[in-house]
Amino acid sequence: MARRTDWRAIAGDGLLALLIGCVMTAGWAWRDWPLLSALHLPDTDDMMRLQQIRDWLAGQPFRDLAQHRLGVDGLAMHWSRLPDLVPGGIIATLAPSVGRHQAELAAVILWPALLFVAALWLIAAIARRIDGGTSARTALIVAAIGYPVTTLFLPGRIDHHGFQIVLLLAIVRLLLAAPRRSTGAAIGLAATASIVIGLETAPFLLVAAALIWLGWARGASDGRMLGFGLGFGLSLAFASVFFASDGWTYPACDGFTRLTWSGAQLAAFAPVVLALIGQGTASPRLRIGASGLVGLGLVVALLPVAERCANPYGAVDPMLARLWLAHVGEAQPLLLSPLATAIGYAGLLVIGLIASLWCWLRGRGRGWGVIVAFQLAALALTGVQLRGAYAGAALAAPALAVLIGIARRHGSGWLAGAWLASAGMLYPIAAEALVPSSDPAGTAAATGGGPTAIGGGCSSPAVLARLAALPAGTIIAPVDVGAYAIGMTRHRMIAAPYHRNNAGNAAMYRFFLGDRAGARAIARATGATYVLLCATSFAELDPALVANPNALLSHLKRRDFPAWLRPADAARDGAIILRVQPGL
Repeated sequence: MARRTDWRAIAGDGLLALLIGCVMTAGWAWRDWPLLSALHLPDTDDMMRLQQIRDWLAGQPFRDLAQHRLGVDGLAMHWSRLPDLVPGGIIATLAPSVGRHQAELAAVILWPALLFVAALWLIAAIARRIDGGTSARTALIVAAIGYPVTTLFLPGRIDHHGFQIVLLLAIVRLLLAAPRRSTGAAIGLAATASIVIGLETAPFLLVAAALIWLGWARGASDGRMLGFGLGFGLSLAFASVFFASDGWTYPACDGFTRLTWSGAQLAAFAPVVLALIGQGTASPRLRIGASGLVGLGLVVALLPVAERCANPYGAVDPMLARLWLAHVGEAQPLLLSPLATAIGYAGLLVIGLIASLWCWLRGRGRGWGVIVAFQLAALALTGVQLRGAYAGAALAAPALAVLIGIARRHGSGWLAGAWLASAGMLYPIAAEALVPSSDPAGTAAATGGGPTAIGGGCSSPAVLARLAALPAGTIIAPVDVGAYAIGMTRHRMIAAPYHRNNAGNAAMYRFFLGDRAGARAIARATGATYVLLCATSFAELDPALVANPNALLSHLKRRDFPAWLRPADAARDGAIILRVQPGL
């Protein structure tokens, strides 16, 4: 009877997650419809992901993840085909009956919505497991308004970040389950899927592995440890066969490359060996000693890989690191970000961590230690890059729901305060009201701007329509235009915001920031047909650098065009599109 009641409660959580997910997705889609209906997606990565799916469905091989209209000679992307499968399947299924545009529109709405529903359901399941079900529905509602993680599930957000959050939540839920071999294997499978998709969540996978080891070292059965090692190792072997791309041998740990796979495959042996050793003893002292020996051997084996994986962005041109990567909002350290942005991103994470620590220290259940471990990892990662706050915001919901339940017993004032503290969407609003930001980019990031925030400038539909009306060619334009122009026109772009595109991005910056003679040589070398520049372009750079009177950029902003550049059309909407003259 109890089991039947549990399943009914879990099904009820699922129905509520579905209802909230559908309502919020409909509201977001209605708000963003002018851009969304034109497939002008919220983020450059979403736009490039859609184009990657289109190229695949149009016949580009499954293993070929290169974007052949990007960079000087095409670019082997660091992405994976795994996140393409569901949206690609939706498009392929619907396109024959409703047309390609409508099929793509359905896919970019449905896929993030499905992930959002799954995330809400998993958060409710975590809360139900950890607190006996009394706060599960409240946790689900708190998660639904949990900025910034909710921005990963907006209509159009088809890139892989939302998928990875769902996998991470699944791992947390499995860690809270009974420590069986099957749950260990499931954790290993989810960890492999996360690695195949991308390495952003790798620190959280290390936390999961450490928690499994900690339970085993204390004398728990070997089942979960063995299942984790076997599940992780076997699924990695499977992934190396089916998801290795043509760029498999790329010498970096920035995606699912041979280097990444070999390190993970070696690491998978450790839990298997330890589990087999543990079958001979349950003594914590002996198990910890064995762990030290196995760990030392693993460190020695991984040294060659670790040296090359210390910095996935290490190969980025130093000039690009200074001019571009240092200005990527989500890649900024917490303490170096504008205060409003830092509060908006990390506010819910910090409050949620405090609430989880309170629940853990008050002895409300051992499961809270698991949540705290992941939240501490999220806080540490946010200190290095703001994007770590996504996982922390998602995992804040269970403890905040508990506090809301306690506050409910103390009156309406306490209850209102608890809800205000738990409403993640209020943190960026309050931060902007209390700490006005002088940085427009920081403001957009803090308020979760979505499509509207990126709708202006060179990525606006009006400018992209002008580009689309021109004969196909090669364009030199600011870096953030690249993905949109590739996805919404037939042109080739020299620059786009991807760290592997060293040659193209460096050529673009040297073109605009160098003198006219050097720019002319770059245009000739890259085969450029057009040049695009907007009034807001390069606003993030040092004003002295942008105002250099000898730079081509300064001449173009004054509409002082060299003889080899002439306007490509008559429009004057703040964007300059110039045609490179033949025979320059």
